[in-house]
Amino acid sequence: MSDTKSALWIAHVKVTDAEAYGRYAALAGPAIAAHGGVFLARGGRYVQLEGNDRPRNVVARFPSLEAAVACYHSAEYQAALAHAKGASERDLMVVEEA
Repeated sequence: MSDTKSALWIAHVKVTDAEAYGRYAALAGPAIAAHGGVFLARGGRYVQLEGNDRPRNVVARFPSLEAAVACYHSAEYQAALAHAKGASERDLMVVEEA
């Protein structure tokens, strides 16, 4: 049995250019899936209780923290991310599950 813990990729986003961000999303989904990521939440309803409000919230589960970080740094994801830069304000973190 493996001791590797799964990890959550959590993004809070304010989209400022919907067309460019749409190009990001179209490319990011396959890049995330290629690294074992599965979306748990992707822009659904939410309630902001504390902190800065960003109206688009995305959570994906990866097999490990290392897989999530490798995805972020992959050529495929970086190509997608080029469309999001300048088209959004984003906070992104990866956190290992308990």
